[in-house]
Amino acid sequence: MNAPSVPAGHILPPVFVPPAAPAPCASRPATSRGRLYPEPESATRSCYQRDRDRIIHSTAFRRLKHKTQVFVQHEGDYYRTRLTHSLEVAQIARSMARFLSVDEDLAEALSLAHDLGHTPFGHAGEVALNLAAAAIGGFDHNAHTLRLVTSLEHRYASFDGLNLTWETLEGLVKHNGPLLPCSGVLPVPIAEFDRVWPLELDRWPGVEAQIAALADDIAYVNHDIDDALRAGLFSVDDLAGAPLAGAMAQAVIDRYGRLELGRFIGETVHRLITALINDVLTESRKRLTEAEPQTVDAVRLLSSSVVGFSAGMAKEIAALKEFLFARMYRHPRVLESMAAAKRIVAELFAALSDRPQLLPADWRAACFGANGPRAAAVVRDYIAGMTDRFAILEYQRIFGSEVDLRCGQP
Repeated sequence: MNAPSVPAGHILPPVFVPPAAPAPCASRPATSRGRLYPEPESATRSCYQRDRDRIIHSTAFRRLKHKTQVFVQHEGDYYRTRLTHSLEVAQIARSMARFLSVDEDLAEALSLAHDLGHTPFGHAGEVALNLAAAAIGGFDHNAHTLRLVTSLEHRYASFDGLNLTWETLEGLVKHNGPLLPCSGVLPVPIAEFDRVWPLELDRWPGVEAQIAALADDIAYVNHDIDDALRAGLFSVDDLAGAPLAGAMAQAVIDRYGRLELGRFIGETVHRLITALINDVLTESRKRLTEAEPQTVDAVRLLSSSVVGFSAGMAKEIAALKEFLFARMYRHPRVLESMAAAKRIVAELFAALSDRPQLLPADWRAACFGANGPRAAAVVRDYIAGMTDRFAILEYQRIFGSEVDLRCGQP
């Protein structure tokens, strides 16, 4: 029997061979640097599995269900939220970690936690909160993720936070690369924690964290295309003319004709995800072969990342992101909604900072009756933890006016 032909535009993956043993550069539970507060090891789970499970059971993780990815929560039930995005990132990261023979559980834990620190209303909310809190150091969602898992989560009697392993904390802080030396100011929460338990901010993170960062890129590019098509922000024909994804879209059209939208999206996104993952795996194997790191610490000491897109693919992805920026992120419908979201966050911060007595009792107690910087920092944390819909409800409670982000007017 002849082998089936490969459809046009379909990318054959590298041949997968199940690993016989972890790669030399893999993070290993047995050699973890441990936890800030020592705990007995689990008899049934590795330390990275426990980290993943603690993240899944955290309050911050549940709140991602109602936090914006691009579209605000009440735009519709079919668009991505921070929670569904994180699950997609975790699936991609775990698959890539398995192929590269590194620790799947650590890659998954980092993927599930990477967006815990996001504000309501996505990046618009972060921009607004950063500006509103400028006098007390601003706001950075990566730094806030660290605060959540080391301080703000209150689930255990013996310590604040989730008491995650050093490797997970390192990966959350440095998944996009070393933070030192850098031209900007290091976020205060990161600098303060680094003094307590140094995270080697001038070095690369392990392979698993680098995988999680690339999985994030792959997931959001693809699901933003999906969401934008379903929302009507651009058309199938527009996508067929886009960089990189256009070739996949045109291949689907050539093979199947005009499909119903859901099938077209599925076929196109499948091809694009496959192409991006295959490129990362091929390029990363090449880099690892050339660098030959024999331990995870050897990865940290390298001068560049060992996980990444090829130069050609990186250029194509940049062009695709420009297309999405113009057609989706800067679409008038999205901009109008996000402008209203920014006003909600800014006005909530001003009102609650001026009148901390409006805060719930536990948050009000955290201010210790003080006004000024301490109260403002508590308010910043309170707002950062809000879901989209809770922020809207708080705005209505405090200002007594209805909010409809779909029309862009609070």
